Amino acid sequence: MAFDPEKDKVLKKWKCEETGLLVSINRYDKAQPKLQIGPRILKKQDGSDRAPVKAGRLTIEDLSWFYEIIDEVKDELSSLAKPE
Repeated sequence: MAFDPEKDKVLKKWKCEETGLLVSINRYDKAQPKLQIGPRILKKQDGSDRAPVKAGRLTIEDLSWFYEIIDEVKDELSSLAKPE
């Protein structure tokens, strides 16, 4: 089966304004929702967004931000995921 972008949905996302890191809950078609870490949206010098890049290795700033939102992310994912 080929990938169909119409079936790929972002259900909820968070962005770290300091580092540009994105964390999102995604679902493909009728599959269980899953957590995605990345990409990273960096800013150009003029303040506009650059093209997304891989998240790569996380800095302490990334980790501290993720630690602050982890309970909210967990609660959201739990509410969207169906028991198997």
